[in-house]
Amino acid sequence: MKKTDLYKNDRLKVVAQMKHAAGQRTTLGEAPTPDRKEQRKLDQARGLVPFAVKIDSTLAARLRDLATERQMSLNDLTDELLRKALD
Repeated sequence: MKKTDLYKNDRLKVVAQMKHAAGQRTTLGEAPTPDRKEQRKLDQARGLVPFAVKIDSTLAARLRDLATERQMSLNDLTDELLRKALD
């Protein structure tokens, strides 16, 4: 291998490590979010199933804003609104 190839490989390793570290940042006092497998197990234990729908982008934005205003997850807000609408 050429010396420049070695430097290039080292640079790629550093960039990959930086990207990996950036994805794992959490603020102080905040519990780290579980990975996808753990989250799926937690959802299954709560009896939740994935249910994909397509909605208008303005409606989605309103839902996100309302969820942050009420300080609850988007899933919990959607659950609450659907239950109210179906009752």
